[in-house]
Amino acid sequence: MESGGGTRLLFDPYCKEYSRGLPPVPIDEATTAEAIFITHPHLDHFRDIDLFSKGAVQRVYVSENGIRRARGSGLDASRMQAIAAGDAIRVGPFTVKVFKSRHCVFDVWTVLGVLFSPKTYFCHFRSGVALIKGVHRFKIAGDVYAFEVSDGEKRVMILGSAGYEKRVQYPTGCDLLIFPYQGKTRMHRYMRKFLRIFAPKGVMIDHFDDAFPPFTHKMNVKKFAPTAEETLPGVRTIVPAEGTWYEV
Repeated sequence: MESGGGTRLLFDPYCKEYSRGLPPVPIDEATTAEAIFITHPHLDHFRDIDLFSKGAVQRVYVSENGIRRARGSGLDASRMQAIAAGDAIRVGPFTVKVFKSRHCVFDVWTVLGVLFSPKTYFCHFRSGVALIKGVHRFKIAGDVYAFEVSDGEKRVMILGSAGYEKRVQYPTGCDLLIFPYQGKTRMHRYMRKFLRIFAPKGVMIDHFDDAFPPFTHKMNVKKFAPTAEETLPGVRTIVPAEGTWYEV
């Protein structure tokens, strides 16, 4: 995310080491960010942090558990600063507010789809073994956050996983909700309750590609826009293309 004045923030940067056929992440451009925010310290949100936290990056904002996981995995924790729900961090023109959230609970059909897919064993076996070996080092401990990012005029709500905390009063009416479209067989239906809770003016999906095989797969997004527009008439919908900038 970048302001009109050039202040740049990164959220959950990941290098897609295990994906195939996707263009490389522009690391040199990414390291011009002033700060990095981590929604939760899972492998595909946090493990590549050393690649991104060089250059202009002054702080990596992550949970206490995330900092412990980083140190235990040999990552550089010198720029890491612990955050918790209720915090508000100022970076340039941006204010980032931290809200408690939850991780998506995969449904049984999604789990079975991975277990019984031939691709898991013939196309992604080596990646799967490598990921399983690394997953135990990057575990969450209730430290899943959602971020509200504001420059005083526009507000963006960022979810790191498709879950939410029922006891939390989330801000509504944001200009853009970034929603992770992965983890359920019928994500378009599951998404509806999030749209009703956050009531955004626009919604952009992420996490819908196959960047973490065999545990993820490329989602069918055909029903995303029609469902969003049916749930919230007039809402702006975005299926992002890699390498493309979008204005809020």
